[in-house]
Amino acid sequence: MADKKDTSPALKRSWFQELKIEFGKITWPGKAMLAKETGVVLITAVLLGGLIVVVDWLLNLALQFLW
Repeated sequence: MADKKDTSPALKRSWFQELKIEFGKITWPGKAMLAKETGVVLITAVLLGGLIVVVDWLLNLALQFLW
C-alpha cells in the first residue's frame, strides 16, 4: 500500500520557516545592475531579431531564384 505522508501542523510550520530562511539568503540585484542587465537583454533580443530577419530575407531571395 502507499505510504501516507505526515501532514502535521508542526511539519508544515517547519517547512515554511525554512522557506523563509532560504528567501532571506537571496541576494537581489541593485537598480544599477538590474538596469544594466535589462539593457543587455533588450540589445541582444533586437540584434537576434535583426539577424533572423536578414537570414529570412536571404532565404526568401534564394528560394525565389530557384523557383
